[in-house]
Amino acid sequence: MTAIPSLPVIDISLPGDGPAHAIEAACRDTGFFYVTGHGVPPRLLADLDAASRAFFALPEADKMRISMDLGGRAWRGYFPVGGELTSGRPDLKEGVYFGGELPDDHPRVRAGLPLHGRNLFPERVPELRPAVLSYLDALTGVAQAVLRLVARSLDLPADYFASSYTAEPTILFRIFHYPPSPPGSDEWGVGQHTDYGLLTLLAQDDNGGLQVRTPDGWIDAPPLPGTFVCNIGDMLERLTGGWYRSTLHRVRNVSGRDRLSYPFFFDPDFTAEVPALPARARTTAAGAPRWDGADPRAFSGTYGDYLLGKVSKVFPQLSDEVL
Repeated sequence: MTAIPSLPVIDISLPGDGPAHAIEAACRDTGFFYVTGHGVPPRLLADLDAASRAFFALPEADKMRISMDLGGRAWRGYFPVGGELTSGRPDLKEGVYFGGELPDDHPRVRAGLPLHGRNLFPERVPELRPAVLSYLDALTGVAQAVLRLVARSLDLPADYFASSYTAEPTILFRIFHYPPSPPGSDEWGVGQHTDYGLLTLLAQDDNGGLQVRTPDGWIDAPPLPGTFVCNIGDMLERLTGGWYRSTLHRVRNVSGRDRLSYPFFFDPDFTAEVPALPARARTTAAGAPRWDGADPRAFSGTYGDYLLGKVSKVFPQLSDEVL
């Protein structure tokens, strides 16, 4: 690991232009930063953590009662260790997929829109449902607040995103359990990748394991009390024409203990086109080609088209149910 300064910590509650300028610098440098001043009560995450640990402590047969193959087009539910792929390789983690809770009579659900619908919750851990739904509401507010600062950092009106791309956002939430990586193993909890959408807000327990690719090499992004790790995704790279770039990151749990993390993905409306933003966004950042050879700036279509193309590679065995 390269000994370089850690990621910046940005207080999004501060007045003035300071937070927006700090976000611009972070997005141009690493695409990662810590968020504080977010207003999320510690109790909310504590309740989520307790319920999540209770779920992962269940026998495998009980966890499989909400298996992803029961989630249908909503793409929700549990997957076991090795059930998710990154770059074609199984990850050393298990997890549960959630999203915005929509009733069966919602127009998007009735229309059969992929990744929309009800969540699957375990009967044996009833406290997980209210914990997850309360957390989704709270993190939606944080994400909109961060995007207001992102808009200001790009010389756009503060409500640029909330009045358009995220007026009806795509919300995806995961709870991941990473078993300890065996000593000397080359297995990754999740291999190097970039995120697909606009923003990710990550809560993580005390065990660490997240690493971020910076211009100077890989660095650790350890947990800091009272913060979320925030990173930008492929769609913000596309919207800004490469001015901001989504950044490679990966996870390996070498703590010797079980690690839990809570990534919240805040993305554009599933049906929205994602053209480049005006003004500064037309500037293309210089630099090396992306890690996967792809170029989000060259993509055409809706965000849903892009997202489905990505998730079908993560769970190829389920893609026929959604695509």
